[in-house]
Amino acid sequence: MRKQRPQPTPASGRVLVVDDHASARESVADVLRCVGHQATACSSGAEALAALRGGQFDVVVTDLQMPGMSGLELIREIERRRFGVQVLMVTAHASVDTAVEAMRHGAFDYLEKPYDIDRLESSVGRALERGRLQAASPPPAGGDPSSAPTMIGSSDAMRRLRERLARVAATDETVLIHGESGVGKELVAQTLHAESSRRDGPMVSLNCPVLSEQLTESELFGHCRGAFTGADADRVGRFELADGGSLLLDEVTEINLALQAKLLRVLQERTFERVGSSQSRQVDVRVLATTNRDLADEIAAGRFREDLYYRLAVVPIAVPPLRERDADVVELAEHFLDQASARLGRERLTLDAGARELFLSHGWPGNVRELHNVVTRACVLADGATIGADLVRPWLRRDRSPSEPAAADAPATTLPIGTSLADVERQLILATLSRFDGHRQRTADALGIGVRTLSGKLRAYGVPPGEKGVAPRAA
Repeated sequence: MRKQRPQPTPASGRVLVVDDHASARESVADVLRCVGHQATACSSGAEALAALRGGQFDVVVTDLQMPGMSGLELIREIERRRFGVQVLMVTAHASVDTAVEAMRHGAFDYLEKPYDIDRLESSVGRALERGRLQAASPPPAGGDPSSAPTMIGSSDAMRRLRERLARVAATDETVLIHGESGVGKELVAQTLHAESSRRDGPMVSLNCPVLSEQLTESELFGHCRGAFTGADADRVGRFELADGGSLLLDEVTEINLALQAKLLRVLQERTFERVGSSQSRQVDVRVLATTNRDLADEIAAGRFREDLYYRLAVVPIAVPPLRERDADVVELAEHFLDQASARLGRERLTLDAGARELFLSHGWPGNVRELHNVVTRACVLADGATIGADLVRPWLRRDRSPSEPAAADAPATTLPIGTSLADVERQLILATLSRFDGHRQRTADALGIGVRTLSGKLRAYGVPPGEKGVAPRAA
């Protein structure tokens, strides 16, 4: 019997897959559908542009070498026409020139063939998150698309943050951005880049938690053909791609100690070597890093180098959680309503007095990301033009730490004394996956971990992509 695929949810993305090889595009589209996305496939750049004109998409996954219009030409057209989608370029012929050119014209990332399913799933998920952040703070109408995103909020906390960003952006110093998950640290990094003298250069990012130690080093510095098993061609690293621009190291505390030493050297000397090469390369890159952890605790525990901390935190910036900027909640919600209503082709929705009061009283443990998801879901499911408190109340998580599962979402389990910690983790993950009908992003959010981390654990448990977990029976 064919496995039932998870139904698309408001958190799922609408992805356009572009490849002239039928088997390749259908394979990618099917993988994305299995993890809950709405995927549409087309065979050429011209067909893709027609689809973008006629439909709403969040992400485009395009091959590089195609007849007629190449993937790079497609990316340029997407930028010129301002379709507002995130683009992932897939190629078996990666080079410095094509990768840099793609990212200069707005590509979020590029994947080098062959790539694994988890990498594709992770990249699409990060592209969706980036798109949501950009939708939360679009550039002014009619303004320069390269100008800084507008950060929504009139509270004193946001005013102080904007003032600090304006001062820091004018310098070329390394910045450490810290704050809870969901507060918009990547948006802060984008603002720093867009308001800096490097705004015309590339803004390149690396999500550190999603990659293994070997892959993280290769992604940062690149590698030479034959450097390790599977290195079938030279690979351009993120430092090279970001030359003349900015490099964002997202959740930098996830880099292991051995690689932290190599990163420290790059920050000190601005030189590095590709994996498998002894040739030193010099780059001109401004490094921005984010973390949601207390680095003092990480240093004390021996998980993070103190000397690297001082190199990264030349200018530290704290992003306030949403509970410390209550005055911005309704303003943000109204903005998200405008965005979602326009995207869904609906009449502009409004919050009634009860919903506003509920939003103001809620602690928003998931911060701006949680607010955005709740508003989007309400726009999808609301029957009329008004969103009431009764509709959104069941979706609001109680105040808790990010790592603690929500009471309404956590499966009930009874575990015997003596159950190993690893088995407890396995049962909780599989039960939560079953609770969310196999949807990995919602499962990861409930557990307080990344989708890539969740996928790795499910792979270890023998759960293939797209298959639902089965809650284990209590012993």
